[in-house]
Amino acid sequence: MSELRFCIQKSPRIPQLIADLYENMPVIEADRAELITESYQQTESLPVIKRRSAAFRHILENIPIVIRRGELIVGSNSVAPRGCQTYPEYSYEWLGKEYDTVATREADPFYIAPDTVRRLQAVYPYWKGRTTSDLAAANMDPAVLDVFLNHGVFTVGNYFYNGVGHVNVNYRRVIEEGLDSIIGQCREGLAGLDRGQGDYISRRNFLEAVIESCEAVETYARRYSDLALREAAECTDSVRKAELLKIADACDHVPAHPARDFHEACQAFWFVQQLLQLESSGHSISPGRFDQYMYPLFRQGMDDGSLTLEKAQELLDCIWVKLNDLNKVRDAASAEGFAGYGLFQNLIVGGQDEQGMDVTNELSYMCLEAQLHVRLPQPSLSIRVWNLTPHALLIKAASVTREGLGVPAFYNDEVIIPSMMSRGYTLEDARNYCIIGCVEPQACAKTDGWHDAAFFNMLRPLELVFSNGVDKGEQIGPRTGDVLKMTSFEEFYKAYTTQESALIEMMVQADNAVDVAHAVRCPLPFESCLIDDCISRGKSVQEGGAHYNFTGPQGFGIANVADSLAVVRELVFEKKLVSMAELKQALADAEDVLIARGERFGPYRIGVMIETPAAVFMSGELAGEVDFFSIGTNDLTQYLLAMDRQNPNLAPFCDPHHPAILRAIRHTVECAHQARCSVGICGELAADEDLTEAFLRMGVDELSVAPARILPLRQKIRSLTLG
Repeated sequence: MSELRFCIQKSPRIPQLIADLYENMPVIEADRAELITESYQQTESLPVIKRRSAAFRHILENIPIVIRRGELIVGSNSVAPRGCQTYPEYSYEWLGKEYDTVATREADPFYIAPDTVRRLQAVYPYWKGRTTSDLAAANMDPAVLDVFLNHGVFTVGNYFYNGVGHVNVNYRRVIEEGLDSIIGQCREGLAGLDRGQGDYISRRNFLEAVIESCEAVETYARRYSDLALREAAECTDSVRKAELLKIADACDHVPAHPARDFHEACQAFWFVQQLLQLESSGHSISPGRFDQYMYPLFRQGMDDGSLTLEKAQELLDCIWVKLNDLNKVRDAASAEGFAGYGLFQNLIVGGQDEQGMDVTNELSYMCLEAQLHVRLPQPSLSIRVWNLTPHALLIKAASVTREGLGVPAFYNDEVIIPSMMSRGYTLEDARNYCIIGCVEPQACAKTDGWHDAAFFNMLRPLELVFSNGVDKGEQIGPRTGDVLKMTSFEEFYKAYTTQESALIEMMVQADNAVDVAHAVRCPLPFESCLIDDCISRGKSVQEGGAHYNFTGPQGFGIANVADSLAVVRELVFEKKLVSMAELKQALADAEDVLIARGERFGPYRIGVMIETPAAVFMSGELAGEVDFFSIGTNDLTQYLLAMDRQNPNLAPFCDPHHPAILRAIRHTVECAHQARCSVGICGELAADEDLTEAFLRMGVDELSVAPARILPLRQKIRSLTLG
């Protein structure tokens, strides 16, 4: 395996594929919206699960298909590269409000043609009152809906407005057995159903919907086979003609049947990945342990001589490019939070198998190599590490990290496996974990995770303690009493937890409303047939068919609320340096408090630390809201290079002079100065005289250094000629 520790030459095909992919702005297309509307209008008498499979079939039989120039792996949800479809069954009104701005917004702009607008406007009226968001809103108590929409306490917007994602499915089964095996299993299940059982009808409908969905995918693949044959017949380039014939043969065989070689395994994987997105519009549909389920056919090809390392690497690189062809349009507010057209398709390599044996293989290294070759945002590449991870894999991963690509993310088996078992996973399933979306572990192909079901603002309950549960003139939280009459921190803290508990209960009710809406209106039969135990239970993932079912809301502002509570405890109740009345008034109007005390104060300057890649990328937006930036180079270096600077084993690779660090600083300075925001640098790099001239030429306004470094640095600056 030693040759895989180093670079496998990149095929000239890959830069061309990337260039074609990014040649133009992403485009919104109307085909799927029209097709699903046509289907729904014709199937109103059918049960919803059958309407979903019928719509999926109608879409896959009729949506335009294209083979992009030079592709070896085919299948695209849009004609335009990086284009996207719309999903009116979930929500649509927000797009109607943004037709005129979606192409000019700063975060993730999309071009939408006037004809596309016209086509969408023609179908959207059908969906009024029929979407999952409509039903979710109707399922919420009015007070809960009000808090969700108007008070900034929590949001359940991800699944309120969009399809369900955050899932890993059984790619291995499709590659090794084909969809025909799933169809056969469902037909056997239908034959064995007891008509006298109470769930007979729902089971029958589900299994029939799965069969229809899988057959639709097979039809879709054969459409690509036919297209490749037509293009091959017209092709005069003998090399490309042979490639098109191979594509035609592969698409005629997979995903209906087991893949016969590594190329077909790659194509089968891609059809699954692509069409899960076309079915649901969910983000964070994650390939999981790609190096494991793709390995058998890779090994077979290497052993029998039908595959070379170079060809295998080229096919992997093609998949890496295709993962960036998938796209999704979000509303303007969400786009700002998800900027970068991110779909968070997490692909992980390395780690243990169910028996606790390390299963690093050649593909583990080649996936890292693909990241070096392609250098695009997707996939979200991760690596599992533990005490038996080969040193060579760690070195390979570190070589990717130091390129400043922000990947791979490292996950420690020795921490994650026990933590998953504490949540109810078996040892075998915990050992076989993958990562979904950003950072969420789950058992491969067995879990409905809903990891981003909601986001809860931990600070809002604290604010409501001071207002006795009132916000914007409305009583949205419980009456926990006049904060001025609280005589102990315990009483104050109980008021906080009371507010928090009441608002969390609201969030749970909102989440349940969204969950029910998806089960009732948008179950996903194709996704469900690839997750254990949906077929055996006879119900979709959305109806609870998965082996494991978790809902994971996320709390944010934890550090802030902890700091705030500590301040109240120490200053108000323990040291009694500030009265509760003074604190409340200060929160209401800090300037009036200072004036009442007769204290002098100048204008406030508000700044923000820039010490994460996210802050760098958002520096243009942040600069308009503050007076100054302070770039914390110590943390920025470790986060940008994805390496713990306090780990002695990684310290030699943690290079603060890395081009990625300097580019990040330059970008931040440029964005800041456009908004007349000043920039200072703190951390060890500020005192690095080798970079002083570079910082000054960038336009850095301040350097924050230890007292002992002031005079040497001043001397250095005076010695420079910058004109």
